[in-house]
Parts: sequence; C-alpha cells; structure tokens
Amino acid sequence: MPSIKLIKYSPWLLHFNTGACNGCDIEVLAALTPYYDPERFGVKLAPNPRHADVMVVTGAVTKKAAERLKRLYDQMPSPKFVIAVGACAISGGVFAGSYSVVNGADKVVPVSMYVPGCPPRPEAILYGIVKLLSKLDGGGK
Repeated sequence: MPSIKLIKYSPWLLHFNTGACNGCDIEVLAALTPYYDPERFGVKLAPNPRHADVMVVTGAVTKKAAERLKRLYDQMPSPKFVIAVGACAISGGVFAGSYSVVNGADKVVPVSMYVPGCPPRPEAILYGIVKLLSKLDGGGK
C-alpha cells in the first residue's frame, strides 16, 4: 500500500464528469495544461482508476452517475481522496432538488476537498489540489 507521503509528492488524478455542462471540465483540463504547470506539484492524469490517488468530480451527480462514481471510487487503491469541483458536484448546483440528482458527490463517496465556483478558475482548482496535499502532510487544517 502506498504511503500518504508518496501521494503527497506525486498525486495522480482521475477526472470524472458526472454529466455537467462542461464548464468545470474545461477548467479542470485547463488547470492541467503547461500554462499552469501542475507537474511542478507532481500532478498527472491517471490512465485508469487503478492508478489514481485523487478523483476529481465535476457536474451534478445524477442517480445513474452515482453508481458509476461509487464503482470508480471502489476501484481506486487506498489511500484515496476525492475533490468535488464546482457548485454542481458540491451540492447539485442549479439542479439541486431535481428528481434525478443526488445533491452532491459527498452523498455517494467521501469528499476530502471542495472547490466552489460555477465554474471555478483553474487557479482555484490547483489551489484545492495543493491544499489537499498539504493536509495530507498535516500542514493544513
């Protein structure tokens, strides 16, 4: 089992869109470009859930997507962490209360970090990732 110290220095991200408007997805992908240089923190996209340390969830979590979200989370090796990006992933956003939305990723999987916004800027997404990494080391609260 990899230690938290190793994950702190080279987190591999799994990006999962639960059915969003793609605003948050575009910002997540923008945050992973060389312009913002996430590799200075060791951040990379994982090719599949079995290689991922951190899952980045975007979009309103629908009942159908909740099953897939839970399945992907279960496939990730421990220790594993989840970041909810955007208002929809945090609380359902404008879709909260809809018959098909479960009102947040934290209703399906344990969420370690929330990045608010509609959509949040790439800088905010990277800040959330770095803040999560500092929490793993015991440096953040």
